[in-house]
Amino acid sequence: MSKWETVIGLEVHVQLSTQSKLFCNCSTAFGLEANSSVCPVCLGMPGVLPVMNRKAVELALLTGLALNCEVQSFSKMDRKNYYYPDLPKNYQVSQFDRPFSAGGWLDIEVKGSLRRIGITRVHLEEDAGKNIHSEKRGCSLVDFNRTGVPLLEIVSEPDLRSPEEAFSYLKSLRQIVRYLEVSDGNMEEGSLRCDANISVRLAGEKNLGTKVELKNLNSFRFIQKALEYEAERQMRICEKGEKVIQETRLFDDSQSKTFSMRTKEEAHDYRYFPEPDLVPFTFSPSDVSRIRELLPELPLDKKKRFMSEFGLPEYDADVLTGEKDTADYYERLISFFSDRKMASNWMMGEWMREMKASNLSLKETSVTPEKFAELLTFIEKGTINTTTGKEVLSEMFKSGASAGRIIQSKGLEQIGDRGELENMVKDVILQNPQTVEDYKSGKKQAFGFFVGQVMKKTKGKANPRIVNEILRELLEGQ
Repeated sequence: MSKWETVIGLEVHVQLSTQSKLFCNCSTAFGLEANSSVCPVCLGMPGVLPVMNRKAVELALLTGLALNCEVQSFSKMDRKNYYYPDLPKNYQVSQFDRPFSAGGWLDIEVKGSLRRIGITRVHLEEDAGKNIHSEKRGCSLVDFNRTGVPLLEIVSEPDLRSPEEAFSYLKSLRQIVRYLEVSDGNMEEGSLRCDANISVRLAGEKNLGTKVELKNLNSFRFIQKALEYEAERQMRICEKGEKVIQETRLFDDSQSKTFSMRTKEEAHDYRYFPEPDLVPFTFSPSDVSRIRELLPELPLDKKKRFMSEFGLPEYDADVLTGEKDTADYYERLISFFSDRKMASNWMMGEWMREMKASNLSLKETSVTPEKFAELLTFIEKGTINTTTGKEVLSEMFKSGASAGRIIQSKGLEQIGDRGELENMVKDVILQNPQTVEDYKSGKKQAFGFFVGQVMKKTKGKANPRIVNEILRELLEGQ
């Protein structure tokens, strides 16, 4: 066990799923032509006034409640003053001492046990633009399309003790915002970004070490690798008896290293003051109750229910509740098909494989839970076998046709007539006398050869259970 302990706190920025920006009507759509979604308000032109996006406020409160935070009865927006080329107003509208929500927690699963991570605050702010550095042109450009896009900043307590815990926390947080439908959580498009504060201290020490901030970590893999490197770097410094410098560092994935960016700013460096163009917010108990009623069943609760109510193993429940749409699909599927474990197995296997191959969302696929249940019923009743079932499911994804129509049109019904199958098994045995001798001499793998030959003879349509029964009777009887 290391004598050093890692202490991590995360600041996660979540882009809210609103159609317009925080203070104007400009679109928040991703991938638009540079500087095509801007107006005098988000560009900070003189004399313009912001108008708060009501939907963004509601989504912020909903997220705070999902994270067990207390919604503040009084809240306000503040100006965070600093100069940077992608910030046209030379200040960012954020929240300082009166966030929307504070004092919550998030339970995460780490190596089979639950860890409770404190949530310091959940507050709303506007995004900045994007600097584009072009070596080809020999200059830097700025795209202001993101300027004014509503962001939710979720700040954790320094309760995380390893990069693995940080990974689990981020995965759980992303899952929750997707369940709430407050964000798509797409890290590749910048909908979820993370800054990490990390320090090390001697195990058992109460005081925190000097923290270093890691900026703009844009994938789960990068976050874990950056934290692993930075923890080791700080431990090496401390082992030498030197002091860690409080600073902001960037992670270079090509070298798997962090590099110094600048010394760390303190809150007073930003000269926060109340935003004069926006009135403060007051939230009554009835306002909070109205938002709370919008909370769906959250991932961890749903997973526990899938295990207790449906009798699923923990692994199955974890996979099926990973996405809300998937969990909803499964619940509808078992309303038409009673074997819950069989439904789970097929969804986690062939169904997910076909979904990935089709590159369609659940809303786009034509294989509805009703159609899928029909296929599973055919397999359960022995109309078709498992191998044929996989073939039929693949065709369902391609053509959109029902299982019954595909089975009928292709003549895929399983051969279950015992007399017909017995004649085929006898033919296979007669044609392979040496394999019969091998089986009798103890080479049990020869049994699988006979099954394969019968399946080949019937083009995969023989009922394997009946084939196995007949083979045992005939081979043991000889």
